[in-house]
Amino acid sequence: MNTNTQGTTTFRAGVLHWLIVLTVPVLLVLPSASAAGHPPHAGKDWVGSWAAAVTPPAADRPAVRDFRNRTLRQVVHLSVGGDRLRLRLTNVHGTEPLTVGAATVAVRTGKTGTPKVDPEKLAEVTFNGEPATTIPVGAEWVSDPVDVAVPDDGDLVISIHLPKATGRASVHYEGLARSFAAPGRATGDPGGAYSAIGTSRYFLDGVDVHSEADGSVVFFGDSITDGVESELGADHRYPDVVADRLVRRPDAHELGVLNAGLSANRLLTDAGLGGEAALTRFARDVLGQTGVRTVVLLEGINDIHNSYGTVDPERLIDVYEQFITRAHQAGVRVVGGTITPFEGAPRHTAEGEERRQAVNSWIRHSGAFDAVVDFDAALRDPEHPTRLAPRFDTGDHVHPNDAGLAGMAGTVDLSALDRSPGRAFRN
Repeated sequence: MNTNTQGTTTFRAGVLHWLIVLTVPVLLVLPSASAAGHPPHAGKDWVGSWAAAVTPPAADRPAVRDFRNRTLRQVVHLSVGGDRLRLRLTNVHGTEPLTVGAATVAVRTGKTGTPKVDPEKLAEVTFNGEPATTIPVGAEWVSDPVDVAVPDDGDLVISIHLPKATGRASVHYEGLARSFAAPGRATGDPGGAYSAIGTSRYFLDGVDVHSEADGSVVFFGDSITDGVESELGADHRYPDVVADRLVRRPDAHELGVLNAGLSANRLLTDAGLGGEAALTRFARDVLGQTGVRTVVLLEGINDIHNSYGTVDPERLIDVYEQFITRAHQAGVRVVGGTITPFEGAPRHTAEGEERRQAVNSWIRHSGAFDAVVDFDAALRDPEHPTRLAPRFDTGDHVHPNDAGLAGMAGTVDLSALDRSPGRAFRN
């Protein structure tokens, strides 16, 4: 339990009996629950600019694909830029060592949605000074710095040759950008050898940049954070839109934005395509990120929805408190997001709605978080507050459309992301 929130036990004992106030402000900035947060640094340092949470393949797709002697080409959309970069490759869910034969990167200047690059702009990636490496089972591997300058809000094309059978892939299913593959070693190919293989990402979970940014913020959640219903290739996930807002500030080079959303993820249990429970992956996907200062937490809807509302809200609150304790121990601020409406979804029940409201009351009023962003208030229908506003609803009554995701991003107070002791607050 968070020892900085005196009276929390009393509060939680009666949480189901709270009178829910549906007209609360969209954002509540609370007094800091700890001295979490790192002071701004002077000069350049490594920060995270892009990330993806990975999961083992689902039971019906045990290996996902055979990548033996093939080259993967994947495109990632960065938040902040820098004068150098390094890749973070992953074999965390693998079943055998992952051999990387060669890798290249290039800033994309061509049309979105294609594998084409200017071959003169391709730069080789090395690992401990060598072009090839082998990543042990269960490990993440960071490349040497690559002397390629990348812009804010830019696209990076990453090509990885996999000369041997890869075993079980570490995969992010909802990449929302086309991935490509070519036979053999094609890391220097301008694009003609490649064919599209879908929109999942493989063996790649981060890009760091050498930047004047003060650090990074991780958006941690499920399919809503993952942006699963947003436009393909448009980078309209709500963390992407927050990144755009950060870049447009007068002091643009301030925070990298990392999306650790994972579709179908739950707080309490592992979930097939949704991967490991949120508490299990928190250390890797949040605390393990480069330069992390703040995490924005939006999880819980899948636990409520998939249980038909029978989950005990106290159990969800226990997990939130664990997140807060572990993050504060690491000097990371925690911004809590309220759970969004889902009336009309297949497993919505009156009991589930009561659970959602109880958890949201705790998020808003307990004082446990360093700040609160009220996504519920931003997305709900003013005439029917237990459901999404029709203009934000994709039709499944759970996932916001692009307009809804933009509304969520606009709800986030940027100063709550980089607040630290003794620092001026900028918006």
